[in-house]
Order: sequence, then structure tokens, then C-alpha cells
Amino acid sequence: MDQTQIAALLAPFLADDQQPISDSLLPRIATYLDLLLKWNERTNLTSVRSPVEIVARHFGESLFAARHLFPDPAATATLADVGSGAGFPGLPIKLWAPKLFVTLIESHGKKSTFLREVVRALALADVDVFAGRAEDLAARFQENPEPASREGNSEPKPAPSGCFDVVTLRAVEQFELILPVAASLLQPAGRLALLIGEEQVQPASSVLPTFQWENPRVIPNSRNRVLLIGQPSRESS
Repeated sequence: MDQTQIAALLAPFLADDQQPISDSLLPRIATYLDLLLKWNERTNLTSVRSPVEIVARHFGESLFAARHLFPDPAATATLADVGSGAGFPGLPIKLWAPKLFVTLIESHGKKSTFLREVVRALALADVDVFAGRAEDLAARFQENPEPASREGNSEPKPAPSGCFDVVTLRAVEQFELILPVAASLLQPAGRLALLIGEEQVQPASSVLPTFQWENPRVIPNSRNRVLLIGQPSRESS
């Protein structure tokens, strides 16, 4: 698939964005897509096989989240992607905002190997693949709660769990069980970004009742998919 086709497929997800797509974004997505299609022939990274559907459903949804979370692509922050799978939404968000420090959490061995291959092929800096469960990373924070320093002009540094500015969650099993774990990875003023079905909005609010939730944003070209962003309330922090 050429870059013109990719740009056309992504347009609905970036329709009202005032920030032009960077020159490096489309060729990197094309490289990422080629790798995903090749690996998917022998490893089940995603059940979606069509290149058109992969760009629209996976890359499009991820970039929709990226532009709402980081309207300024020059933003610096730490982000953890729980159950990253084939890298969505964490890697496209990193491509959108290159100065982020991203931790991709994926316990499946072949998927974590694929993630490392994408990071290598795209020459991405400040991306860590954590080949384990989110619970394991959360446990590390209990042992070492010191936050990563981002004061002054220093670059973002790897954050221990519990100190991430943003945690993303998309298409994971046992959704209601993993939500509290994902929330525990946040720093007190952090944001939890969920790419979920509309029917999961109420359960999310019930599982994390102390969170302040923004109105769900409907994802373009989907029947019932939304982006739900929440933060721990000040009273609970």
C-alpha cells in the first residue's frame, strides 16, 4: 500500500486537526504496516488481515487517540501501553509525538519480539518493550516508587510504574480486572486513555468511581467505538 492510500484512509481520523502530518509519519507507518503483514502470515498478531482495515481500524484509531492526548506533537511525557499486542495504540502515538518515552507492556513472547523488531526497524528512541504483565510492572513500583525526573530542560527519562503521565488500554481481555492495574501505573495527575466499545463506558466508571471522566469521543467510521479519557480525582490522590 502506498503512502497516498494510507493518507486517504487516515484522513477521517485527523479531519479536524490543525496540525499537518509530519513528513516522517507516513513512510514510517508504511514500513510498520509491511512488517505487520509479513509477521502476521506466521504469527497471529491481529485477526484483521486486510491492509485497508489495519490502517483504518488500528492506525486510524490509535492516531485519533494520539491527537486528542497530545495535540502538540512536540509534547514530552511518559506513556505506558497496557497489553500492547501488535503495538496499538502505543507505537502510532509515539510516531505522532516522537519526544514521548513509551513503555509497551506485552506478556506474549512472539508479540513482544515483534514490537522490538518494529522499534528497531523504525529506529525509535525512548521506547521500552516490557515482556511481562502490567501487574508485574505495577509490583516494581511498589518496590521503587521514586518518580522519573522531568524538571528543567532535561529529556524524559524511563519511568517506573506509578509514574506514567498517560496509560493507554485497548482491546484487552478481562477488561474490568485490568483497569485498576492500569490505573495504578499512573502518576497522581496522569491520564488513563481507553479505546473501548460504548458498552464498556459504564463499567469503566463503576470500576474506577474516583476518576473524573471526560465525555466519550466517538471514533470515526466505527459503530460503537469511543475514546474515554479519565484522571484520578484530586480527593483520591
